Amino acid sequence: MSGTTDYRLIRLMQREISAWGFFVLIHERATPEGWRGSWMPPGGEVVWTTSFFDQLQLNIYFGRGPDIMEVNIMKKQFMAATMAALMAATLGACGSSSTPTATTAAETKAETTAAAADTTAATEVAGEAGKEYKVGIVQFMDHPSLNQIEENVEKELDKLSEEKGVNFNYKDYTFNGQGDATVLNQIASQLISDDVDIIIPIATPAAQVVQSAVEGQDIPVVFSAVSDPVSAKLVASMDAPGANITGTSDALNTNAIMDLMLAVNPDTDYVGLLYSNSEDSSKQPIEDAKKYLDGKGIKYIEKTGTKTDEVQAAADALVAEGVDAVFTPTDNTIQQAELGIYEKFLEAGIPHYAGADSFALNGAFMGYGVDYSNLGVATADTVAEILLDGKDTASLAVKTFDNGIATINTDSCEALGLSLDTVKSEIQDLCTQIVETKTEKEFSK
Repeated sequence: MSGTTDYRLIRLMQREISAWGFFVLIHERATPEGWRGSWMPPGGEVVWTTSFFDQLQLNIYFGRGPDIMEVNIMKKQFMAATMAALMAATLGACGSSSTPTATTAAETKAETTAAAADTTAATEVAGEAGKEYKVGIVQFMDHPSLNQIEENVEKELDKLSEEKGVNFNYKDYTFNGQGDATVLNQIASQLISDDVDIIIPIATPAAQVVQSAVEGQDIPVVFSAVSDPVSAKLVASMDAPGANITGTSDALNTNAIMDLMLAVNPDTDYVGLLYSNSEDSSKQPIEDAKKYLDGKGIKYIEKTGTKTDEVQAAADALVAEGVDAVFTPTDNTIQQAELGIYEKFLEAGIPHYAGADSFALNGAFMGYGVDYSNLGVATADTVAEILLDGKDTASLAVKTFDNGIATINTDSCEALGLSLDTVKSEIQDLCTQIVETKTEKEFSK
């Protein structure tokens, strides 16, 4: 996503009722440029109106800033009670600014009816086999790597449901915090109120919020994509978490990505370290990077940002410094801003190396790290170990994965004046797999 201003918008999702329909209103944070709908114009302000034979009219007002401007709903009196109940149930479930993911999006009447039938059938199966398990999923924000994790968690839970004869119900309990701590807290509180059997927070900030929220509650937590669970104070140790929480880690081998950087350009003598100092997951990789560079006698400069405009200013500062390369760990804040900064680096001839393939998808020269599909599968498997096998969360070791996948953005490689074949030959002995990608201005959930 690009742009420097956060926008809150109301996402309209249509469900059929009788012959026509109603709309469920769900809050979501996005930028006009990053929103996947085409009806959101530049500037972020519009009035959107629809009507159904004068039975239902919705006037939707979009505006800048953290507040929803206004929603007016006018309809015939006989529909008022129904609409009010539906909206209250939907908005109450996610809080005033939380957002269900696509798994809770509205479908057509046929889809809704089919889904209801499937749910009933699944519940019956679960009842016969044992029980239905309510699985809460809390994604930190829209982010290619995090989206990939969530998708694979859900696929694996579906597979396990069929194999084990139970029902892992995540569809009713999946939410996206859109990078907002307040929303994440609301989501966590709602899941506790829903009495879910387990919660899967994806990314370190989401895991920290959920861990705090479930304190004193008998709800196990299985996090995913937490780079340094110990430094984040989520677990006592990787082998023995020591509390009602465990999960999977995408810990970055910082030395390995530094080796890649020097293999591509052995003459590198000034490196920019770009990260958010608000993310615990970035702290240890940055310290590791500084130790590595100190050992090589290479100069470095640190620039940080906690918001998109700050990250853009930090990128401008690194360009002005004339650094030879930029390194970013698995930092969600920087990744979210990547589409707004990658061209700055390319124009200056500065390759950007980062700790996940999502950076390369959004313009960075190279991403390096774990296979997030496998990470999602392993996360779901851990859920099954706890809920079905009765394993103790406190003693269940955090799962880690071998790094080794280098993702090269071929567009950026060309823009930097580098030969793709040469780059691949230089790094092939330093990674287990090389993947090629191109810049994607948008990514899907």
